[in-house]
Amino acid sequence: MDVIETLIPAVKLIRPRRHADSRGVLAETYSARALRANGIGVNFVQDNHSISLRKGTVRGLHCQIPPYAQAKLVRVVRGAILDVAVDLRHGSPTFGRHVAAVLTAEDWSTLFVPEGFAHGFCTLEPETEVVYKASAHYAPTHDRGVRWNDPALGIDWPVPDDAAILSEKDRGLPPLAALPPWFSHQPEPVEPRGEPAPAPLYVG
Repeated sequence: MDVIETLIPAVKLIRPRRHADSRGVLAETYSARALRANGIGVNFVQDNHSISLRKGTVRGLHCQIPPYAQAKLVRVVRGAILDVAVDLRHGSPTFGRHVAAVLTAEDWSTLFVPEGFAHGFCTLEPETEVVYKASAHYAPTHDRGVRWNDPALGIDWPVPDDAAILSEKDRGLPPLAALPPWFSHQPEPVEPRGEPAPAPLYVG
């Protein structure tokens, strides 16, 4: 697999190498060894699977605060999403900025979202299924988030505010300016550099 650095170095795009023959396709979609070799030494303990029935469904932006902070490894197995990771690490040069990537079932790519980031996505197709690994078990008492359409985040969502399908909980999440300093920035370790970020990735 290829691990690609994005415009926020802590967030990575992971592309499996697919092997095709007359029978179909085989790919290694997760390898702890390959991730460790690229500076992602995370122990994942929980898998989650969501199904969103309608295009324009927004889930997020979510995070868990310490001591139950989560890193996530996000992949689409049916349909497509715009996947977003927002930097909530105080002291980070990219605090409040984000990486967005289009993930589809066809390309098999995965987005690594580290601790200290809020995560969310918008479905681009109906009946979209998303699976993701988490590095900490769900802790409802430490479940937090930031408002998905806060103008301070500058996220170019593919759905108008009044057409997005959200839970009442997500509609009530606070803006970035109201968040306490849940996370602090630690200098990034020196690690191997990947190829430049592909076109679907950007920092807002």
